[in-house]
Amino acid sequence: MLNNFHSKNKQFLKYSYCLFFAIAATILLQSCNKKKAENREKHNNNKKLEQLIQKGDSLYDISNTKGAIVYLKKAVELFDSKTDKPEHYVRALTLLSNIQQNYGDYYGSEETITKTFPYLKKIKDTKYQSTVYSIIASNYYFNYDSKNSLLYHKKALKISKRPFKKYMVKCSLAFLKIQENKYEEAVTILIPLAAKKIKHETNALLTEAQYSMVLGNLGYCYIQLKNPNALKYLERSLEIDLKLKDEYALISTYLSFSLYYEKINPELSKKYKLKAYHSACKANNASAKSNTLAELMKVSKGKDLRKFSDAYITIIDSIIAGRKKAKNQSFAIKYNFNNDKEENLDLKSHQTHNKLLLERQKNRSIVSYVIITFTVCTILFLSFYLTLKGKKERNEAIYKSEVRISKKLDNELANDVYHTILFTNKADLEQGENKEKLLNNLEAIYSRTRNISKENSHIVTDKNYVFYLKEMIASFKTHDVNILSNGLDNIAWNKIDRNKKIIVYRVIQELFSNMKKHSNATLASITFKIIEKNILVNYSDNGNGIEDGRIILKKGLQNVENRIKTINGTVNFDINSEKGFKISFTFPL
Repeated sequence: MLNNFHSKNKQFLKYSYCLFFAIAATILLQSCNKKKAENREKHNNNKKLEQLIQKGDSLYDISNTKGAIVYLKKAVELFDSKTDKPEHYVRALTLLSNIQQNYGDYYGSEETITKTFPYLKKIKDTKYQSTVYSIIASNYYFNYDSKNSLLYHKKALKISKRPFKKYMVKCSLAFLKIQENKYEEAVTILIPLAAKKIKHETNALLTEAQYSMVLGNLGYCYIQLKNPNALKYLERSLEIDLKLKDEYALISTYLSFSLYYEKINPELSKKYKLKAYHSACKANNASAKSNTLAELMKVSKGKDLRKFSDAYITIIDSIIAGRKKAKNQSFAIKYNFNNDKEENLDLKSHQTHNKLLLERQKNRSIVSYVIITFTVCTILFLSFYLTLKGKKERNEAIYKSEVRISKKLDNELANDVYHTILFTNKADLEQGENKEKLLNNLEAIYSRTRNISKENSHIVTDKNYVFYLKEMIASFKTHDVNILSNGLDNIAWNKIDRNKKIIVYRVIQELFSNMKKHSNATLASITFKIIEKNILVNYSDNGNGIEDGRIILKKGLQNVENRIKTINGTVNFDINSEKGFKISFTFPL
């Protein structure tokens, strides 16, 4: 009787499976037919994309960065990889990345530009790929990675077909050599460029400006190499800059003249520094003004020194205020764009809902199919409930374990990985749309992982360890925060284990990061002492401190305690301090 029951049960399940797959096949067939009809009706957005990008580009040309970002992001949102030209998407991202680079957001610029990679292979015109490589090279340069900057400049040069584009890339390569003090190598690149002027396809002014830059850089290299031809090239560069009335270019030209006359005619050298400062004022470039004022302060005395010093302090204050303002504007732009994006999503949701209502009225049979499918699925679920219960419990245990492990990673990265895994488990990866979506998800995860990697970059532990440690501490010093350090040079760091030096570096970095984010301190100090065979580090600031004598470890301070324990050290918090925050830690030599 029991065998008969099992036999009937198996037969019932067999018919249930057949019914379920028949219904599913019917729904899938109707869905495919509907999708084909929608695809026939769908038109591409190329014309609208071109208008948005052109508008954003023109706004950027007139320094309306906020408006440019809004139009370019709208273009990125509107782009459909199935029907639209990839050139529009790449161009919009390239312009956005360039804006981020100009605002000093080099990591954000790199994250944006890497989104173009899947589409570059679909574009035949190599100018897009060359532009992308040039932006990446500049980001590496501004992040003090000359090696990779040089690599991507060479990649851009290799695929560039237009003569003027090659000309500009070679200029950038020469500039990198100058920054590395490889003047002879720079001269080797610049001499052929100076011998023949390469014209821009449409912009004659850009031709002259680029040629002047070549002459100026060549003259600067000759100054460093003590070549008598330096003055000849500087004079030719100055002639072009004056003709173009390019005050920004005149700044570097005048400073090169100042360097040339620095030893042979100090008074004339000072006059050229002053001319450079006046050009910086006309160009209204705060950074250039601060640099030229610093040069003038080196060669001035008495009243002149006081005048230039006061002007220098004023311009530095304005630079700090400007950066804060720019940061606030950037937040405002992002906030407004997100609001617009939410409104667009709401509108799309309403449109989709209306379409579903119309479709339901035209084809009510789909509702019946859904009800029948739900009923069959419910029967199957009840039939296999006991069998699946054990498997479900095991899956839940695995899931809980994965969640516990994932908490050790950055929440944003973990969520991206988790959703990508869910997508690959549930979606049919044989479909082109799903493949494309998976590739985009993986590209986003790669970009975020790269950013996390850069935040935990390599720490120098050789003889230059003290220098880089001081530099890191000094980086937290601002106009509002003063930092004092003592005893760092009294410790023989070269005799200390490499791992301990890395831990000390990270711990100090965590303490100052915590101070910067949470304490509102205006003064912080750190001292290093050797007591018996242990190193004692004391840190204190005049910030918010510990409330009610309780230690509430934030993420950073928790990291401090965990790191010190790995090198057999101890951490002590001063809970009796009436004001400010104090902490000390020791570890064996």
